[in-house]
Amino acid sequence: MTTTSTSKAQEIFRAAYENRYTWNENFPGYQAQLELRQGEEVYQAQVKVNGDLTVEVSDIDDEQVKESLYNQMRDIVTHRKRKSFDQAHGKNRFSLGEEDATGAVEIKVEGDSMGSNYKVRGKEISQVSRVMGPIAFTINTAESLDTGEGYIATKYNAIFRDPKTDELKEKREFEEEYANIGGYYIPIRQRVEAIAKDGNTTTTEFNFSNIELL
Repeated sequence: MTTTSTSKAQEIFRAAYENRYTWNENFPGYQAQLELRQGEEVYQAQVKVNGDLTVEVSDIDDEQVKESLYNQMRDIVTHRKRKSFDQAHGKNRFSLGEEDATGAVEIKVEGDSMGSNYKVRGKEISQVSRVMGPIAFTINTAESLDTGEGYIATKYNAIFRDPKTDELKEKREFEEEYANIGGYYIPIRQRVEAIAKDGNTTTTEFNFSNIELL
């Protein structure tokens, strides 16, 4: 791997990484009413993301559902949290892989404890592949929203496999909608379709309303 090739791989990945939409340091936090729908079951809760990006879930008695909503909100925060390229990837080494038929370039990462590989198309990360213990997963982005301050993936899937046998464990399809609330893009709807390896499907919807910045 030549120094030029390594430098080019880092340059391509860095441009895409820094093009992701994240909340800036002045983000005040927000609160919203959240409705969870799964089959015939419907739950309501109040959610809050504080300025320091901690999460609160209230006004719901079912502890299991409350934990699920908390984890969902933490996932939202994780994707919008701003972290510089040097903080996130400063110690990693990058190398160029193949370009696929869609024009996406594979970027291989060494030094990442989770063993991550990426594909970059234009200035967007179109695929993430990594292994976490007993599970390997690949996330493929199909559609995104250009906010003018970076992109947000709005339609994507996640495929989970056994890293040793490559056996399919589960597939999830995601669709998300966002609104500009006081200068910040906040999710207003998320739909998750979980497809088990036996083909059974579970659809979960998260609908946010009465969104207010703190």
